[in-house]
Amino acid sequence: MEYRVAALQYLPAFLDKDVNLERLGEWLGAADADLAVLPSLPRRILVRDCRPTRRLSETTAGRSCTLFRDVAVTKRMTVVAGFAERDGDRIYNSAAIAAADGSLRIYRKSHLFAEEKPVHARRYGLPGGAGRRRATRNDDLLRLALSGKRADAGAESAQVIVHPSALVAPPRMWQPVMRARSFENKVFTLTANRIGSERHGDALLTFHGCSQITGINGAVLVECDEQFEGWIATVIDPSRADDKRFSPYNDIVADRRPELYER
Repeated sequence: MEYRVAALQYLPAFLDKDVNLERLGEWLGAADADLAVLPSLPRRILVRDCRPTRRLSETTAGRSCTLFRDVAVTKRMTVVAGFAERDGDRIYNSAAIAAADGSLRIYRKSHLFAEEKPVHARRYGLPGGAGRRRATRNDDLLRLALSGKRADAGAESAQVIVHPSALVAPPRMWQPVMRARSFENKVFTLTANRIGSERHGDALLTFHGCSQITGINGAVLVECDEQFEGWIATVIDPSRADDKRFSPYNDIVADRRPELYER
């Protein structure tokens, strides 16, 4: 089964939702993929208070999710993208998973980073299930499958781990981690990282790009540098991730002994 996957790396306009949605619409319109992953919170907000976040946040019926869903339906693809979700009086750093059938699922980030902690609500979960392409957020890096417990949780059925991110850690730290997760769980991973720097008051964060797609053996299938802006893409066969055997005598999932490390 041939399945084309793509990850977008780009430089968002700081706190300018109109510009960013226009650009994302253009990028998505040019995407040639069955699965397209965008960075985490394309309209990244670094704040010491919640006012800009609340002003730019949206419900799942807002412009961002509408764009992701419309593109997914029109182009018969799955779109995974970060956005600031508003639900009542709470704000979540969320990922939208828009499918070709018009369905929309939301993953709310649980492991918040730095100034996100006093601004965003913390809630783990993906209502309705994610199917076999699972999502992780940038600070869930070591909790890849959505359990919030350990890196291998949920990997029994996962084929592709999608990783919409806004990583400030240097690539030499996180890239080997993603390759290791691919190898130890026999899954493909897609990391879509943004680029550029943003300052709000005395806070400055730099995002290093270097997005990558890895294979089930931990090999890098495609990657880009810190200056690149655009899509990286390749063709995979997700069914290759269904075979978790490591040797004629070993299965990396069946051989696990959770009773030895679970309380």
